[in-house]
Amino acid sequence: MTAENQSIVMEFILLGLTDNPSIQLWLFQLFSLVYMTTLAGNILLILAVRTDNHLHNPMYIFLSNLSFLDICYTSIIVPKMLLNIVLSTKKISYTGCVLQVYFYLFMGETECILLGFMAYDRYVAICNPLRYNVIMNTVSCTRMIGASWVAGGSIASFDIYFICQLKFCGHVTINHFFCEAPSLHQLSCGDISVNNIVTLVGGSILLLIPLCLILFSYIHIFLVVVKLPSGQYKAFSTCISHLIVVTIFYGTAIFMYMRPRYSDTEVTDKIVSVFYTIFTPMLNPLIYSLRNKDVQKALGHLGRSTVLLR
Repeated sequence: MTAENQSIVMEFILLGLTDNPSIQLWLFQLFSLVYMTTLAGNILLILAVRTDNHLHNPMYIFLSNLSFLDICYTSIIVPKMLLNIVLSTKKISYTGCVLQVYFYLFMGETECILLGFMAYDRYVAICNPLRYNVIMNTVSCTRMIGASWVAGGSIASFDIYFICQLKFCGHVTINHFFCEAPSLHQLSCGDISVNNIVTLVGGSILLLIPLCLILFSYIHIFLVVVKLPSGQYKAFSTCISHLIVVTIFYGTAIFMYMRPRYSDTEVTDKIVSVFYTIFTPMLNPLIYSLRNKDVQKALGHLGRSTVLLR
């Protein structure tokens, strides 16, 4: 197989979740609603943090960055998926596919690291409150956020380099609703052993290490909270809510990127991908922030200010 054969593939066809017209219509309505809810929830959270001085602390700065990531993350995938549902042809150019993979990996990998730092922030706040302002000051918070973006972008660039080396030999049909790295690996007609190693190593760094930090943080939080004389239910319910979202995001991502690939798991892969690409970005503002009284108060002030401006 010569390198020139790579130029044969100018575009791909995304098969989507299903080819049943009635189910497609239902999915279009569902995912449109989820996408609009995701945008609304995350934009409101960002505005609340930016406009309320009481929310200018590391916890909410982390949350506003998470919301921005979720907006970018889901916007890379959902609009194109919705467009493909209503069009008779479901094409995406080779360049568009590569860019979708890159920015999807960039945002997803950055979010993996950021979630680990967010758990550490809660650990310091609850387990070491007297030193919180010293450890988690504005400078350290900014550095953690910057490190998340730099690491996510760097690792995504490394990943995309090996994806661009794949040879497809004219195979253009992707049995997925977006260009995801494992689906491109399966479509390749060349040796993908290096890609599999890169995926496994990258998954170990970006999924397992932050997940261990999150589990370490919350185990210590639980041990501290259980000794408190009051407020235990509220503290536990908040931690459990956070862990539910983390479990969905990391659990499905680990299932997708750190297991052997089989050709008969394509339907399962698509269903699993829906959770961490579409539903988790919607749940994050609801779980992390919109149930928070400080955020609700800030949103109330924001709403009243908007009405007065009119």
